[in-house]
Formats: sequence, C-alpha cells, structure tokens
Amino acid sequence: MSKTPPGPKGEPLFGSSRTYANDPFRFISALETAYGDVARFDMGPMDTLMLCDPTAIERVLVSDADRFRKPDFQGDALGDLLGEGLLLSEGETWEQQRRLGNPAFSMGRLAGMADRITDHAEDRIAGWDAGDVVDIEQEMTRVTLDVILDLMMGVTLSEQRVRTIEEQLVPLGQRFEPDPIRFAAPDWMPMPDDAEFASAVETLDGVLDDIVAVREADVGTDADGPMDFLSVLIRARDDGNQTAEQLRDEMMTMLLAGHDTTALTLTYTWFLLSEHPAAERKVHAELDEVVGDERPGMEHVRELDYLERVIQEAMRLYPPVYTIFREPTDDVELSGYPVEAGTTLMLPQWGVHRSARFYDDPEAFDPDRWRPERAEECPRFAYFPFGGGPRHCIGKHLAMLEAQLITATTAKRYHLDFQGETPLELMPSLTAHPRQEMSMRVESRD
Repeated sequence: MSKTPPGPKGEPLFGSSRTYANDPFRFISALETAYGDVARFDMGPMDTLMLCDPTAIERVLVSDADRFRKPDFQGDALGDLLGEGLLLSEGETWEQQRRLGNPAFSMGRLAGMADRITDHAEDRIAGWDAGDVVDIEQEMTRVTLDVILDLMMGVTLSEQRVRTIEEQLVPLGQRFEPDPIRFAAPDWMPMPDDAEFASAVETLDGVLDDIVAVREADVGTDADGPMDFLSVLIRARDDGNQTAEQLRDEMMTMLLAGHDTTALTLTYTWFLLSEHPAAERKVHAELDEVVGDERPGMEHVRELDYLERVIQEAMRLYPPVYTIFREPTDDVELSGYPVEAGTTLMLPQWGVHRSARFYDDPEAFDPDRWRPERAEECPRFAYFPFGGGPRHCIGKHLAMLEAQLITATTAKRYHLDFQGETPLELMPSLTAHPRQEMSMRVESRD
C-alpha cells in the first residue's frame, strides 16, 4: 500500500488553495467522490489530509482525542477574536473552562428556561403581518442573539445594541473566507481587510464590557446565585479562578458561536420546508396535534418527533459548521496511512453528510431517514454537526431546544414562502452562510 494518500496535484505555490477558495463546498464534494475515505492536498504550503472515513473521524474526535489538537494555521485573527475561549483553548485551560460552563448548559437548567425561548420567539414574530416579506436569516440571527444574551449572559439589549452586534458580523465573516493569498502569505504580512476586522473586534469588546458591567451589579458572591454562564464566570473571577481576559474570551465565543450556528440551522430549516410543502404540512399537522392551542414548551418538545427529524435533516444537508480541523501531536496511522505529527487534518461535515457511501439519495431532503430504524444503519460519525467526543459543542442541547421551540412557535402561526433564487449558493467563512438574501413571504395559517 502506498504511504501517501491519493489526491489532486495542485499548482506551484498555491497547491489546491485557489480551487478550494473559489468553492470549498464543491471542492470537498469532488474529493470525497473521487477519493473516498482519505485524500491529500496542499492548501498553499500546508499539507492537508481530508478524512471522510467515519471510523477515522471517530478516532480523531473521540477514542484518541488526546492525541489531536486544534491547529493554529489561521494565524492570529481567530485568536484575536476568540482568545482562549472554549472553542480554541487546549489542555488545562479548556478543562477548567468546560467544567465552569457545564452547569449553565445542563439540560436540567435549560428545560426550566424553555418558556423564555418561546417568549423570545413570540416577541420576534409579533411585528410580522400576513403579506410581509422578511429576511429570515436576519430574523433568526436576532432571535438567537436574544436567547443567548438572556440565557447565557442574563441581559437584554436594546434593538440598537443588537444591530451594532449584527453590523460587526460582516467584516468578521469576511476575514475568515478562504483566501489563497492568505494561505501563501506569511502571518506578518498586512492584508486589505485587517483594519475593518480589528475595528469590529474593538466594537464588540466594548459591547461585552458594557454587558459585564451591568451583570456584575446583579451577580453577588452567593454560589447559589444566577447560573447563566456570565454570572458563573464573574464569581470565578472574583474568587481568583478566572482572569478578566478569560472571561472576555468566553463571552466573545458565546456571543458569536452561541447564536450563529443555531440561526443558520433555522434559516436552512425554513428554506427546506418552503421548498418541500409536503414536509411543511406534516410539521403543521404535528404541531396542531401535539401543541394545539397552547404555547410550545418543554412538555411538547419531547413529542415533536417529525420536527426534530426535519431539523436533523437540515443540519445534514446544510451543516453550519461545514468542516473542522485537527492535527496529531505525534505520528499516527489513519485509514491505513501513516500521518506525521503536525499534519493538518480536515474533517468535513459537508463531504461526509452528503456522501452516497452513507446515504441513499444524499442530495434529497428526507427527514424520515432519521427514523430510528433507518438512522441506525448509518455509521456513527457519518453525521456529526456538533463535532464529537470530549470537545463536542457545549451548546448542543441549547441549540436543538432553541431550534425546535423557535420553529414550533413560528410555524404554529405562519407559513413562510421563500422568495429568493435557487439553488442556494453558500458563502464560506467559519460557518456556511447563504450568499443570497433569504427573503420569505409571511402567510398566516389562520
């Protein structure tokens, strides 16, 4: 057997980075189709292995997770933005922060806050009227921001302050779009969008400073006090178990990562339901039967089986996090190939979730593929929208609860009809955003 995995040759200096940057989704799918479990390519000067073997992905994320770490190939930008928050920290720092955060994200705590999620959904759609056309991505961004600010920071921001946060998301996202020049350039070389990125980070730092100042007055020192994540971190800081920098990094991570992926899951769910009226009718019928005239709550979520499958299928077809990266800390073997320490590993949800090797008719929207009897036929790590292992997304339960309650609250009242162009074109950044405006016509179900 060859010691080098197969893959595209690429071009001098840039390798495959220009092809990847032009359309990473098409590139990932093409490599998965052509090479299967593993493919090698050059991302500029960076030797990269793409793993689409569920067994190897499970090893990297779960069984041998301590032999792999997150790479720092994105230079200083992600560190400037998120610092040593849960998304990027390693070792003892990560273990401490994860331990501090777990109670705030426990299912027991979240179950008691389901009504507050429904409140935010109702508040957000209260201004909609039949016939309105809304940007559903923007609307879902705002409601998920409302939820994360309330449940994890214990604050409510004015509409103007929320818009300030939203306005910074564009330059932040642009900084992390694949760029072959950045792949090839040294970290110290200035780039045209650096100033806008730095300004956005500074603005968000100011917003977080204000939030922390407001919350400090309410937290106190009692360990039985508020259990939102920010309150927990403030008490840890006051006890000497958290620095101001760590607190800032966690709140920035929570502010950005805590709402973005859920907002995108909701956006793609609405798009898919609009494109598949039969599935939408099943959602409406289930809501009428399970929820009836009541407000969607925790007692209903457990019975909304079809709605849950719709959301799972939306995350399969349009995983907000479309690829994750790791690198081995020592030499390992993966999928039959030796892999040197420090090699960049790409684990692409996009390629695995849409593979014909694991899914019948993989491009089709089929929520019933998540019925237990069918789902068990799929390899475990052929579906990993929240990552896996010890570093799986701490907000997984919150994200699913939000998605179900916000969808249920909205779909009880409205039908949403997509007005934009199809097929969707995706814009790659840290997450996969639609390029076109996600305009939806609001139609009453009454």
